[in-house]
Amino acid sequence: MKNRTPLEAWTARKIGVDGETFTRDELNRYQLQRLRDTIRMAYQHSPFYRNLLQDDYETEINCLTDFNRFPFTTAGDIRDHALKLLCVSQDDISRVVTLNSSGTTGKAKRIYFTAADQALTIDFFRYGMAAVVEKGDRVLILFPGERPDSLGELLATALKRLGVEPIPHGVVYDIPATLEIMTREKIDCLVGIPTQILALARYADNVGMSLRLKSALLSSDYVPDAITHELERLWGCQIFDHYGMTELGLGGGTECSVQSGYHLHEADFYFEIIDPLTGEVLPAGQEGEVVVTTLTRQGMPLVRYRTGDISRFLMKLCRCGTLLQRLAKITSRKNKRVWINKNQHFTMADLDEALFVVDRVIDFTAVVDNTRQATILTISAVMVGQPGEDTECVLSKALNAVPTIQQARQAGKLAVSINTVCCEGNLVLRTAKRAIVELNDGKSDDIFS
Repeated sequence: MKNRTPLEAWTARKIGVDGETFTRDELNRYQLQRLRDTIRMAYQHSPFYRNLLQDDYETEINCLTDFNRFPFTTAGDIRDHALKLLCVSQDDISRVVTLNSSGTTGKAKRIYFTAADQALTIDFFRYGMAAVVEKGDRVLILFPGERPDSLGELLATALKRLGVEPIPHGVVYDIPATLEIMTREKIDCLVGIPTQILALARYADNVGMSLRLKSALLSSDYVPDAITHELERLWGCQIFDHYGMTELGLGGGTECSVQSGYHLHEADFYFEIIDPLTGEVLPAGQEGEVVVTTLTRQGMPLVRYRTGDISRFLMKLCRCGTLLQRLAKITSRKNKRVWINKNQHFTMADLDEALFVVDRVIDFTAVVDNTRQATILTISAVMVGQPGEDTECVLSKALNAVPTIQQARQAGKLAVSINTVCCEGNLVLRTAKRAIVELNDGKSDDIFS
């Protein structure tokens, strides 16, 4: 048996119980009280929640299932009513994060945090990273860290508290320069965006540069198994996945050394899985949409926030032995599926697993003419070094690893177009999460040029 995730002992301390005898019942009682407190605070201090909860505020929450009756908060609510969700004065807000739509249009979401909310994030990073690094390690942080309370700075603060040396870097633009820093600074661990870390590994391999790491944590986007396996092969290190989103203060869950699902941050969040269509809470183990309620947030608490992520709770006990709930890897978002017909679809995750196994691919964009019933799929792949004469053919064949795509192509219902772009060492940063793009009037501005 592996060591239990460090999140468990930390969770026990946060809820005020003995970590040696910590039980699930104690955690459930803590969450029940925190849910009551959150509803009370939201109703009393947030104009938005006073209106949303007016019909349910008097509902007694005697058990966790009673919470199922309360209404949901959506991304649209945040976009349209952000200031009305606040439970504190704007003077008490220390950081505001603006999240632009992943498309070319759409109102941005603004997320507000107090200093205490930011402190919660640092604390979570500290204990989440404890499974990834050891005292004395040197960690290269490939996230923006120039601004106060930015992701990179919060992570650096957390690592210092672990006795780990953070090396701020920022996102990768110049691959050779970043690889030189890794060598010069004798880096043990990387933390960054999956495709950027893959680009470093495949570029180094292509130029014959030998590197070895102890670990890497991938975050900010879906982590394909194909990328995990390639990094393990090239660098001989453990790859850890992280689940979080800005709306949750960047926390959510992290893998332990067993690397079998996200151990959830249950002292600060209450997680549910619902049917995306009906909103009904699903039996444990069934796949559905992840819904999260903040339990300790002060500035902008969220009640039953619909994340749009599709996953399920893992029912078997993790081999590390923790009692914390585990969430399976996020495989898709409810509104990001491309339909071939009314019964068959594919997702960006499907494309990731098919295309990232192809040698020297470090990124790609996918564009369809219609997400409701696509007939044309265009792939633009970024390669390390010059593509070979058969590269586009190899990529085309790789797509057939996705059964719905293979079947649709064979039936003549889906045409595929593939082009490649050579990466000579510089990367183009895309701020939005990678997603399949739908053509708008025959045009898309998310294709590599």
